[in-house]
Amino acid sequence: MPPHTLGSLAHALSAATDLDAAFVALAEGLAETDRGASVALFRLDAKRSMLRERALVVDGAIERVALEASLDQFPKTVGRTIADGGLFADLAEESPGFARMLAMPRVSDGGWLSVIGLRVDGQLAGLIALLEPKRVFGTRVSERFAPMVALFEMAFLRFAEREARLEAVQTLEDVTQKVHGDYLARLAATEEQLRQARSTPKPDASQAAVLLSRERDDARVAEETRRATRKLVVLEQQLTASVGALEQAHIELHRPSEALRQRTRTLYLLDRVLTLAAAREEPRRLADGLLALVGDDMQAHRCSLFLRVPGDPTTLYLAAGRGLAPHVKEGSHITVGQGVAGKVAESREPLLVMDAGEDAIPHPLLGDEYLTTGSFISFPLVLHDELLGVVNLTNRAQHGMFVEEDVERVRLLGMVISLIACEAALPERLHGSMSES
Repeated sequence: MPPHTLGSLAHALSAATDLDAAFVALAEGLAETDRGASVALFRLDAKRSMLRERALVVDGAIERVALEASLDQFPKTVGRTIADGGLFADLAEESPGFARMLAMPRVSDGGWLSVIGLRVDGQLAGLIALLEPKRVFGTRVSERFAPMVALFEMAFLRFAEREARLEAVQTLEDVTQKVHGDYLARLAATEEQLRQARSTPKPDASQAAVLLSRERDDARVAEETRRATRKLVVLEQQLTASVGALEQAHIELHRPSEALRQRTRTLYLLDRVLTLAAAREEPRRLADGLLALVGDDMQAHRCSLFLRVPGDPTTLYLAAGRGLAPHVKEGSHITVGQGVAGKVAESREPLLVMDAGEDAIPHPLLGDEYLTTGSFISFPLVLHDELLGVVNLTNRAQHGMFVEEDVERVRLLGMVISLIACEAALPERLHGSMSES
């Protein structure tokens, strides 16, 4: 799988507004991996253990087909693997028959069919089926496609939680409307009886018993109305508490998903920069890659990497930058002890500022039209007690603010940058190439 496919799929899934958009992104990711393969999404009726719908992407649009297929039709070992989720179940030589049962597109050689389960709250909620052509050489498409399905499963869980929340809100509204309607109907009936009683001529002695019975009935109806109103208030309170608990559960479930998404992005960026280092790229490209590692991971629209000038421990030069002002050029020099990066280089301690407008140290990087937030991190790159440089991060995406936890994350990324820069002799090579140009 090309390195950019997993990262672009993660971005497309996070930007998807509904499950259909997420599935189209998954199908496009598969097309970049192998255009001969096809993928289908199946929704499960959990009460009957039946697959009720097959979704397939055709020319960028969702094609749906109603199904009546039972999970019991799969072999027992395959069914257990599907129910457990997390791994593809291979139908092997039985692939053509099960592909027809699932209404998958035809493949000339019958193909290989693999199925994986999607779980929500510990229960099977859907399936992903992959049909790929038979090939003698090379790895199976299912092996390369598995990481994409893992990313899609997080999006599937997110939309399933949203559907459950909307269903709970709709149930609350329906129950409230019904109880309120019953209350209004009983109130109207009581008012009508009172109106008729008041308009009736004064009864004689023979009608006194009837009138007394009617008044008792009116009192009973009024009491029942009062009790129904009280039950309605209690029910509304219970449903409000339930909706609040559901929203809190959604927040708690979202936190591990977000943490996993962050780790996936970090691993992808580390793989990309290690690939650059192993390929012995020319120094400018390697410096840009090292800056992108920390800048993309921390979602900083504006960042810069300073390295020490060879033979001069009091001077740093701008090795790479992104989002800087037009007058700030690569190769520019700063003195240790002056400005933000210079003071961080002198102290060898990281600097975190949450509001640059209150207590930031004046520096050209913080005073032009490119600055959109008042929070930044400046971190020294030190290896074996030797200063290699400084990395600066600001203008976090969506006007975000850096916090203490971000400093620890930059500490890990800074260690990787220091190791790679030292091993590749980047400060010396890059400064030499800038001097020649």
